[in-house]
Amino acid sequence: MKEEMDLLTINEASQWATMYLKKNVTTSNISYLVQYGRVAKYGDNGNTKVSKQELIAYYHTFLGKREVNWKAELGDDVNWALSFDYLKEADTTKHVHRLHPYKGKFIPQLVQYFIDEHTDEFKKETYFKKGDILLDPFCGSGTTLVQASEQGMHAIGIDVSAFNTLISNIKIEQHNLVDIQREILHITTALKQFVSMSNIIEFEAQLTEELNKFNNVHFPSPDFKFKVRRKQINQDKYGKEYEEKFLLRYFQIVNQYNIQLRQNRAETFLDKWYLYHVRKEIDFVCECINQIKSPETKRAIQVILSRTIRSCRATTHADLATLVEPISSTYYCAKHGKICKPLFSILSWWERYSQDTLKRLSQFDKLRTETFQVCLTGDSRYIELATELEKTFPEFARLTQKQGIQGIFSSPPYVGLIDYHEQHAYAYELFGFKRQDELEIGAMLKGQGKEAKESYVQGIADVLNNCKRFLAPNYHVFLVANDKYNLYPMIAKKAGMRIVNQYKRPVLNRTEKDKAAYSETIFYLCEE
Repeated sequence: MKEEMDLLTINEASQWATMYLKKNVTTSNISYLVQYGRVAKYGDNGNTKVSKQELIAYYHTFLGKREVNWKAELGDDVNWALSFDYLKEADTTKHVHRLHPYKGKFIPQLVQYFIDEHTDEFKKETYFKKGDILLDPFCGSGTTLVQASEQGMHAIGIDVSAFNTLISNIKIEQHNLVDIQREILHITTALKQFVSMSNIIEFEAQLTEELNKFNNVHFPSPDFKFKVRRKQINQDKYGKEYEEKFLLRYFQIVNQYNIQLRQNRAETFLDKWYLYHVRKEIDFVCECINQIKSPETKRAIQVILSRTIRSCRATTHADLATLVEPISSTYYCAKHGKICKPLFSILSWWERYSQDTLKRLSQFDKLRTETFQVCLTGDSRYIELATELEKTFPEFARLTQKQGIQGIFSSPPYVGLIDYHEQHAYAYELFGFKRQDELEIGAMLKGQGKEAKESYVQGIADVLNNCKRFLAPNYHVFLVANDKYNLYPMIAKKAGMRIVNQYKRPVLNRTEKDKAAYSETIFYLCEE
């Protein structure tokens, strides 16, 4: 039993931890530690307390030692000041940066650090100023474009993926939020009516009620998670046992409401990874979107639907980032420490993301500057930038011709790591975008062998050589990469550039399952 003086209320723990760590720790942060079994819960409901000693032990284990351990593994040249470890997730996914999930993007603070006008002990000079034009030839989800707007700079993005271009442009375009809100309300009303004509609502209500009762008995929170962390319970064995016990009741409820789980075929991504009724709702909303008259509003709401259906794939919570096998039944979820269920309707996620999108677009409207940003669909190795910009954005084309592009800030794809088209396969299929997988540099299917590396080096060098034609004299190029194969010296040479500096930073809070020590390098290149 803990002594009374060792116990703190949630509010007291927040204040103490803030002083102890010399960084802001909110009551929500403390509650998270309790909820997920990082520290034990003491006291009754409404009077929750935690142990100061357990907090100290947790912080020493997770925070205090991480920098030491990672430097030992990654090398002493890791610049921990660029870890941005003081930031919360809400900071790194602020406003439009979380408009749609995207694997492999860098945090906005990293872009801001190098393009803004501050200097410090690591960044001893400024490279860009307000009014400059930046280029991101591997635009991805548009992080560089958004931060350029915040900093009063112009920016051009290029991406081979039509869907990436859509995400990027929706982030930086000015929208008629009233029109978007009106169309959202219309679609939501229609979707609710569509859902009400089935028995999905009643089915899910009963399933949820029985799941809650079952979990409260066999997976009480936070006690179960706390015991798992202390190895007092074998999570795999216990979870599998009670998963099987609930399955019988699950299928009884399915039969009671005559629910069709899987679709009749599994030939496409939408066929395979969505349950029967979810797919029907997706098609219904997509048809509603197709009837929207304003092309700008239509594209913005396409992004909302894409974000929605990504969260509604028939998979476990643990496999949402990297799909393994589709599921259609309840299962033990190690992430949440209880029996979870697949989704049978998109309605709740559609409503949540619709409102969240409106809020994020509105937040960014207050931060954007009167500058130009656009993302073009094309292959950065060959694109005639001036020509394509003239077609899309003539005023921006004239400015670019007049002052040139001052530099590049980009994160090229890695060798054989991410399939950039496949991660959004549902959107390509649903909206009819043309896939150009064969144009990806460093494609996953090509692997990481000698031939793949040589092709990658040539591909990135070709991009830089093509982009150089549009850069102003004394340009600055920043490329973010995990160069574990030491390919960038060769890339720089082939591009007629020299690596002036390298900034190696630890990458914290990665979304993938692998939480091992990981770093990336920001290569600063100039003309040779």
